[in-house]
This record gives sequence, C-alpha cells and structure tokens, in this order.
Amino acid sequence: MSANLLELSGVHTHIGAYHILHGVDLVVPQGQLTMLLGRNGAGKTTTLRSIMGLWRASKGSIRFKGQDITALPTPQIAGLNIAYVPENMGIFSDLTVQENMLLAARAASNAGQMDEARLQWIFKLFPAVEKFWKHPAGKLSGGQKQMLAVSRAIVEPRDLLLIDEPSKGLAPVMINNMIDAFSQLKQSGVTILLVEQNINFAKRLGDRVAVMDNGVVVHAGSMAELAADEGLQRSLLGLAL
Repeated sequence: MSANLLELSGVHTHIGAYHILHGVDLVVPQGQLTMLLGRNGAGKTTTLRSIMGLWRASKGSIRFKGQDITALPTPQIAGLNIAYVPENMGIFSDLTVQENMLLAARAASNAGQMDEARLQWIFKLFPAVEKFWKHPAGKLSGGQKQMLAVSRAIVEPRDLLLIDEPSKGLAPVMINNMIDAFSQLKQSGVTILLVEQNINFAKRLGDRVAVMDNGVVVHAGSMAELAADEGLQRSLLGLAL
C-alpha cells in the first residue's frame, strides 16, 4: 500500500452548470496533518465534499488505501473509517450532546454501549463536551459546537478525518484549545486533511500543505517550507504567514 492514505488524480467536479474543480491532484500522507489552503472560492470545500461523495466527481479518481472510492455512495465511504466535519458542523440542535455523540457511535445502540475509555480521552481533549453532556446541543456556543462536531467525528477510531475550517469564528483561546486537541490527535496516529483560513493555525499544526486556486492545486509541499518563504506565501495566498 502507498504511503499516501488518500490520493486524488485529475479530479473534476461540476455543481449544476458550474465547473468547480478543474483537475485536482492531491496526496494525503499516512499519519500526517495536511493543510488545504487557498483563497475563498478556490475549491477547498468542494474537494472535501467530492472525497465524501456528497458532490460526485465528474472525472478523475479518488483512491483511499489504494481503493478507488470515486463512485462509492457516501455511507459506504464513511464506512471505510473516514469522518467529515463540515464547515456548518452539522450539529443536531434539538438533541443533547450525548445523543449527538451516540448517533456517530455506530457500534453502540445506547449510551451505555459507547466506549467509555474513548469517551474519557475525548473529554480530556474537549472538556466542554463532558460538561454539557446532557444539555441540548443547540444551547452551546460556537466554539463548543465545533468541539462537539470534532468529538463526534472521533467517537470511534477513524483512519482519516476531513475537517472544514474548524477555527472559523472562534475566539483566540478556543483556537489554542483546538490546536492542542489536533496536536494530540496527530500524535495518536490519525491522518487529517484540514481546510483552514487561519494562517497561524495552519503554520502551527501542518506537516504538509496544498494550496488551491481556481479549482486546482497550485502548490504542494512542506508546511514549514511555505511558512519560511514569504515570497512564495505572497504569490500563492496574497499575504505573509
């Protein structure tokens, strides 16, 4: 098996009459955190949704662990131990935090069957999840909902996490908490593909980086190398890290 857990080759995606992705080539190495950067409208979210089969790739291939998943339905893709945290978080507001977590715990039919050791690990990553366990999820703050969304994605062991802008709208203290949590997730061996606009977040967490523009990947390499090259940052992103 390739050292790359996920590989996209020449992926095109249309949404209605709009041609969004124009031949995306992207690799996500096993056990690393890959940042997906780019200006608004570059195609980052469409790339994640195409991987999950929510928007079907019209051309090209998406391979996970060497298996072509391009045409698989979304539930089958999720069943391969891939979890997706969308930008809108997808929280069920009328359900409690516990009920939101239980929905994602496929091996459990009731709360008592959830993996207690794993829950305790999650509670250490995100104490707010434990604190508001019995509270309606709709009552949580934006940062707490983001923590719940990530917790729900990892309530069972996952091979790959796809996460769309987890720091969006968060206060700096919440962003630092999220960075700490993702650092621990990396250390646990989870492979992560993370879309982000917060450059400091990307710089502190990323192992690899891919930069998108106009529906294609225009740069891929080491996050540390991009962070050290202001000229490259300005040419790719229009700013310095």
